[in-house]
Formats: sequence, structure tokens, C-alpha cells
Amino acid sequence: MAADLSFFQSETAQNLRAEGREKGRSEGRQEGRQEGREEGRVAGRAEDILLLLRNRGIQVSEDERACILSCGDLEVLGAWFTRAITAASAAELFVDAEGEPES
Repeated sequence: MAADLSFFQSETAQNLRAEGREKGRSEGRQEGRQEGREEGRVAGRAEDILLLLRNRGIQVSEDERACILSCGDLEVLGAWFTRAITAASAAELFVDAEGEPES
């Protein structure tokens, strides 16, 4: 039977464990901040599209609004924003240069 030595922990071992825990928390916080910034950019771009369309007097249906707000891809939102500059309708945002609906 092995003796229980768990009560004996060196100060060095305790410090190393504490540093490891803090490093893990720090990395988690940094990852969370990056994800938050990305989500903020996505939400901001979607709102920019809606603002641009509204200022141009273009009606946006609830389905179109939901589609824009639910998109999580900055590249797609960027393409939609560019199209919103000249689009005659909100539906034009969702078709590619050849007039095909985007997938």
C-alpha cells in the first residue's frame, strides 16, 4: 500500500500549478476577446448594410433583414455591402455577378 503524500506539496510545485492555471485563463480570455471582436465586426457590418439600404430608401423585408443579421461571414457581408451601394432592391444583395442566387 502506497503512502498518501498528497498533503506534502512543495512551494515550487504549487507555484508551477498556479502559473499554469493563470496562463490557461489568460489564453482563454484572449481567445474570448478575439471571438468577441470578430462577432462585433460581423454585427457592425450587417448593421452598416441595413443602414445603407435604409438611407438609400430601399425597402428590406423581414426575411431579408433576418438573412443579413444572421450571416456570420465577413466576406459575404463585404460583398453584400458593396452590392448595397448600387442595388435597386435588397434582393439584389443575394445574387452573384451572373444573377445566380448565392448559396
